[in-house]
Amino acid sequence: MCGVVAAIGPSAPVNDTIYEVLGLLQHRGQDAAGIVTSNHRNLFARRALGLVKDVFRMEHMLRLKGHMGVGHVRYPTAGNSGSAAEAQPFYVNSPYGLALAHNGNLTNAEELAAKLYETDLRHINTSSDSEVLLNILAHEMQQVCNSTRLEPDQLFTAIEGLFRQIRGGFAVVGVVVGRGIFAFRDTHGIRPLLIGERDTLDGAGKEYLVASESMALVAAGYTVMRDIRPGEAVYIEPNAAPIFKQVAAPAQFTPCIFEYVYFARPDSEIDGLSVYRTRINMGTRLAEKILNERPNHDIDVVIPIPESSRPSALECAFKLGVPYREGFVKNRYVGRTFIMPGQAMRKKSVRQKLNAIADEFAGKNVLLVDDSIVRGTTSEQIVAMAREAGAAKVYFASAAPPVRYPNVYGIDMPSVTEFIAHGRNDAEICEQIGADWLIYQNLEDLKEAVRSSGNGPEEFDCACFDGNYVTGDVTEAYLEKIGRGDAVCGDNPTDTLEHDVQVDAE
Repeated sequence: MCGVVAAIGPSAPVNDTIYEVLGLLQHRGQDAAGIVTSNHRNLFARRALGLVKDVFRMEHMLRLKGHMGVGHVRYPTAGNSGSAAEAQPFYVNSPYGLALAHNGNLTNAEELAAKLYETDLRHINTSSDSEVLLNILAHEMQQVCNSTRLEPDQLFTAIEGLFRQIRGGFAVVGVVVGRGIFAFRDTHGIRPLLIGERDTLDGAGKEYLVASESMALVAAGYTVMRDIRPGEAVYIEPNAAPIFKQVAAPAQFTPCIFEYVYFARPDSEIDGLSVYRTRINMGTRLAEKILNERPNHDIDVVIPIPESSRPSALECAFKLGVPYREGFVKNRYVGRTFIMPGQAMRKKSVRQKLNAIADEFAGKNVLLVDDSIVRGTTSEQIVAMAREAGAAKVYFASAAPPVRYPNVYGIDMPSVTEFIAHGRNDAEICEQIGADWLIYQNLEDLKEAVRSSGNGPEEFDCACFDGNYVTGDVTEAYLEKIGRGDAVCGDNPTDTLEHDVQVDAE
């Protein structure tokens, strides 16, 4: 899972805007960050491992010149983490000079990488499917662009050619050096992408911003125009209005339901659906199931697992008629544990991440509410922490259904054998995490919780819950491959400390 941003204006530098938005999208990626900007003829880039605030210092920001650019924050998906060589945006010098950032995952990246070498002698240097995507786009542009002037129709034709080859879930932003920015979204709308606008400070024109979440647009002072539609591309030049084009026929509109459950910030709205309202609705549905299955429950207090489960836990407590309390204090400087590489690191991280407030547990029957249970590492240790703090009984509720299948569209939870729900029923999962009883949200209730949060799509990508891969191309062989941790394409990259360059695009 990653966060992407693209910005353009008539003449003002965009480095500060992109930096600000990447900070707002930090929850979508804490592994690496990068910015590429462009003026009329040059490309400037800074990419490195770490948080946004650590990757970009004053000397880097001063070198990121130009009135258009793109940015990226990364969690590793399929591929290797720990190398700055895979930090985005990626760039190529020809044609024109292109830089691209990508949120999602291509399910046919390996075969595409091989085809690139065979037909165009393009070598992929990393195991990132984003580099594959960029090189295919560059190849398609070389076929249609025959002058120094880039016509919008030429770019859209190249993107159409790209869509005919790639499969998977993706939201992409890019910059053509000195010409403009572009963005597009997969035909199912799996990964989110929105566009906004604001007046320039001097009132002489408009600035445009494309980002992964609406709250980033609003917080940066932009007015949300709309979501980019499935299979749609947009191209924006300085001093010009955005040009939209449907470059591929939209398939069934199925945004990733895990965005609403966990990844997106609660103050975001994606595809007309409120993330916060979804999580409130999840709490309502969860309480209804508890009351139906355990009408004589003896819950004394409802406590959320910080932070994304808070709205669900609060509404669940209200519907149950039970007090809501904050029982855990979170260390905000530890990343999301289920995406951390290695079980040992995740286990160590839980204790660094949370600490119990004993007064809220002592002698009480406690219902712990989490947004989801993936590997179960966090759940098991949190139940143990609640007991150590003096809880008489510990009940556990997941506001999402059991995660039983890999996500292949951009979330790093690929190994099915690591899921606590793999090969276990609810009773066995309950025993594994050490709870007195466990309850999961029903999938249909989760879908309805999202649907009723606004006006938007009726169906969703729920593959991690039901194993239904909406792109229709995910095979058992592919799932086994990513489960082994094999690189999606290319060889393992050479580890480097950082990428901080200036490229002359002409």
